[in-house]
This record gives sequence, structure tokens and C-alpha cells, in this order.
Amino acid sequence: MRNLSEIWIKKETLKTLYETLEKKGEKGVSLTISINDETNQYGQNLSGWVSQTKEDREAKKPRFFVGNGKCFWTDGKITKAEQQQSNVVDAEVVEEEDDDLPF
Repeated sequence: MRNLSEIWIKKETLKTLYETLEKKGEKGVSLTISINDETNQYGQNLSGWVSQTKEDREAKKPRFFVGNGKCFWTDGKITKAEQQQSNVVDAEVVEEEDDDLPF
């Protein structure tokens, strides 16, 4: 294990995440976690938001932040995770745009 971190998510944010997933008919949500070298005024160096597609990032869509936290243990060695190749063909996913949803 290379690091241990924790993130705190408000109940209201969890409710928003759940309601949005229900409206979109999705089974789950992917979160992006950023760990910074410096801490903020609250002793936190981790933030998390709903992952964005390349198109969302290029369109400069705002991130939907879910929470903040801290890395409380590390051995100083974090390696990049590499996806293993599989023989499964991904099904095409058709997304409907619903502008009143947060992500």
C-alpha cells in the first residue's frame, strides 16, 4: 500500500449524487481525486469531484466537487495504475443531455 487517504462528503452532496444517478439511470459514478503536496488552511490536501470526459474538460464545464480530505500516510512511492487489456468489447453508451443535472 502506497498511501492512505480519507475524503469527507456532506450528506447533501451524497443525496445530489444519488438523485442524479437515478435520473440518468446509471449504476455508479466515477470520482477524480487530487492529492496536492501542500495543505490548505484546514489541514487538507485532497479534493474530489465527479470525473469529466475529455469533451467536458475541453468545453470548460465546471467540476462538481464532492468533498475534501487528507492523505494521512504514505511511503512516498505512488505508481501510476495501468489498465490491463481485455478481450471484452465495450458497448456503445448513449447519453442524454439534461441541463438541470449537476454532472
